Amino acid sequence: QVQLVESGGGLVQAGGSLRLSCAAPGRTFNTYTVGWFRQPPGKERELVAAISWSGGGTYYADSVKGRFTNSRDNAKNTVYLQMNSLKPEDTAVYYCAGSVYGSVVTDTRRYSYWGQGTQVTVSS
Repeated sequence: QVQLVESGGGLVQAGGSLRLSCAAPGRTFNTYTVGWFRQPPGKERELVAAISWSGGGTYYADSVKGRFTNSRDNAKNTVYLQMNSLKPEDTAVYYCAGSVYGSVVTDTRRYSYWGQGTQVTVSS
């Protein structure tokens, strides 16, 4: 069992930036694809970004393309989501999740390991 831990959420004004981190304390997950999901209040969870184990493959939802950037440092066992030009509609709980599929996957069912989530709130 791999437990993931997110950090870096918070309150920011529209147009601002945040960087989320996802780590697996005590475990190595550099062979996993990592996805970033978010769940706005009253809405379903959605995949917004994903990065393959090597970092060579990425996915971005249309709603965040050009504003969010996925990266990973396998030496530090950490994956990052840089979020720029934030909008109020980006407000959500953000989760990172790990998939044993090494290439980018967009099917939520292929993500087996989840973090507890971190709140991102963007004020207008």
